[in-house]
Amino acid sequence: QVQLVESGGGLVQAGGSLRLSCAATMRLVYIRAMGWYRQAPGQQRFLVAEISTDGRTNYADSVKGRFTISRDNAKNTVYLQMNNLKPEDTAVYYCKVVSTFGTTHWGQGTQVTVSS
Repeated sequence: QVQLVESGGGLVQAGGSLRLSCAATMRLVYIRAMGWYRQAPGQQRFLVAEISTDGRTNYADSVKGRFTISRDNAKNTVYLQMNNLKPEDTAVYYCKVVSTFGTTHWGQGTQVTVSS
C-alpha cells in the first residue's frame, strides 16, 4: 500500500512563504510523476505544479513565478516552495503520485490559509 505523508501547511500572512513536503513510500523506480493539487471550498481540485522523474516541471498560470516544485529522488519526496502567497492561494493542498503502472495515489491533504 503506497502512502504519501504531507507536511508544511499552516497559516501565513499575505506575502509570506510556506514549504510543503510529501514523502512517498513508493520506490523511485516506480514513480512516473509527482505533483501538488489544491482545492478551495466549493471549488474543484486542480493542478498547481507537477514534476516528472527527469525533472520536467509544469505549473498553473496562477502560481508561475511564485511557486517552485522540486524533488529529492533519494528520499522519494516532492516539495512545493510557495512564496509571495496571496489570500486566493488558500486551499487544501494534496500531493499526487502517478506510478509507472498507471496508478494514482493521493495524500491526505494539508491546509494552507493565507490571511490578508
